[in-house]
This record gives sequence, structure tokens and C-alpha cells, in this order.
Amino acid sequence: MPELIEAQAKPFYKRLLENRSIFSLALLFIILIQNIITTPTFFSMSITNGLLSGYIPIILDEASRLVIVTLGMTLVTAVSGGQDISVGSIMAISAAFCGLLLNGPEYRTDVFHNPYALAVLAGLMGGALCGAFNGFLVAVLRIQPMIASLILFTAGRSIAKLITYSQTVYIMNPVFKYLGVQIPGIPIRTTIIVSVLMIVIVTAVVKFTSLGLNIESIGINSSAARLVGINSTLIKFMTFVICGLLCAVAGLMASSAVGSVNSDEIGRAIELDAILAVALGGTLLGGGKFSIAGSVIGAYTIQAITTTMYAMQVRADQLNVFKAIVIVILIVISSDVFREKMKFFTVRVKR
Repeated sequence: MPELIEAQAKPFYKRLLENRSIFSLALLFIILIQNIITTPTFFSMSITNGLLSGYIPIILDEASRLVIVTLGMTLVTAVSGGQDISVGSIMAISAAFCGLLLNGPEYRTDVFHNPYALAVLAGLMGGALCGAFNGFLVAVLRIQPMIASLILFTAGRSIAKLITYSQTVYIMNPVFKYLGVQIPGIPIRTTIIVSVLMIVIVTAVVKFTSLGLNIESIGINSSAARLVGINSTLIKFMTFVICGLLCAVAGLMASSAVGSVNSDEIGRAIELDAILAVALGGTLLGGGKFSIAGSVIGAYTIQAITTTMYAMQVRADQLNVFKAIVIVILIVISSDVFREKMKFFTVRVKR
């Protein structure tokens, strides 16, 4: 209670500066202002061919897979103090399981060999299995998360290729496009609907169950959490399984959007954007306190940057330079030295 009273007594600007997600919000605001100036029709939307179109729907659609992966990365980071760098490979493996059941031995067909629901379930189970593998290494064997997930990061895409017989699987049945493009009669892209649904589910789970508090407690001090009766091994394992499931959803959406399963392309380099989104959102990369809302804002900010850079004719191979600049700024702002300097500066200005 004294800490709460002290926090409420702080001036608004101090509380604002201490909010770790303020940089992400400020960056997103700057990007939106810049787009409004350079593109007056930035917020314009219309229905084209029965589908909502415009810059905003494009950003929401393109960011949907990153948002879902970022949700899992946030929980993993908070509970383990490390990052899962195999999320892109898990996406590819999940899509490969789904493609195998739908196409069977054929690499191109418009007839499902198995029920679509069964194939989706197989993809989700494949993602959960990958998450369980990472969770076992981290929670039971106590291997550092980045090292543990390096196994699937290295071998995951090769596993996906083995599942699909080293071929790109083309799924021509229009039903397959429902998850990644549009359900007939609904003018909003399915990817946007699914990403919002995942945000709501994950937020509800961490807010209205003990899982969120347990994750934060273990991330802050795993030994202390065990002393008060929290099964840190089980919670860590469950968190990695949840991350695997979320990656599976993103992988199925990615393959559905293009109508094929290409193990080399699905989820490529998404782990880097997910880690950046988590950091932008204010989650401590060393574990502990986390913010689902901040991570989601971070993911949308990254996609807004990407879309804006492409609109400014920036080549894809140059885009990482701008992301690197954002990372450098973020690291500087998040450092304790910078925060102490800012506090000293605000005290001097006040005097």
C-alpha cells in the first residue's frame, strides 16, 4: 500500500517516463503522423472485391502473424529470462503437418485427402509438441532458453522439409484460404480476426487466472517462487507449450495466405521481430514483469515501420538497418545509466 500511494503521488511526467512501453507508443505515433503527412489517404478504407482494403487493414493483416508469435515470445521471456529463437521453425513444422494431411503424397492437389479440421488439429499438435520439446529442455534440464531453442532453430526447417518430402506443397482447395485470407461473406481478413481473438484469449488467461502472476513470480525469482509453493518447472513447461501453440496458429495462417507450404519461407526471421516487439513493449528481457498490451503495440509498431519503409521505396535488404537503429535507441533508453541521467536532468530542470 505505501508503494501504491508513493507511485500515485509521483508527477504524471515521471510516471510516463518510467513506463517501459512509452517509447513504442511514441514511435508508433511518429510513424502515423509521418504517414498522414506523406499519404493523405493513409486512414482511408474501402471495400474492394468484398474485402476491406487500405493502409490500416494492410498493416493489421501483415502484423497478425507477428502479433501472435509475439504473444508467445512475451510469456517465454517473462518466465525464463530468455528467448525462444525457434518460433519461425515451429511455424514451418506446423504448416508442414497440416499440408501433409491435406495433400497426402501429392505436392499439388485441390482435393483434401483428410478432413480440414483434422489437418488443422495436426498442425496445432505439431506446434505444441515442438513447444513441449523446448519446455522440457528449459524447465526440466534447465538449459538456457536460447541455447535450447537453437536445436529447432537449426533443424526445424529440415524437419519440415522431411515431413513434406522436400517439396513445396501447393494446396489449391479454396477452403484452405479461409484461415489466411477471407471467409466468404465476411469483409474483414481472417488473419485480423484470429489475431484479435488470440490477443483476447491470452490476455484473459494471464489476467483472470493465476498463470500470469505465476509467470511473473518465477521470472523475478524462481527460487523464491518454489518456496511459496509454485511449481516453476510445470509453469515453464506449460508456457513453452503455449508458445508452440501460438506459433502453430501463425504458421497455419502464413501457409493459408499463400496457398502453399514452403518450409524455407514460412516464418523466416520472424523471431528477430518478435524479440524486438517484446523489448519495445516494455517486457524485461531478463524475465519478470511483462506487458501483453505493450508487446502487441510493439508488434504493430514494427509492422508500421516496415510498411512505411516499403512505401518510401526502401529495399527489403536495407530495412534491417532501420530496425537496427530502433534497437540501438531502445537499448540506450532502457539502460539504467540513461534513466539515472534523465532523473538527474529532470531534477535540475525542476530547480
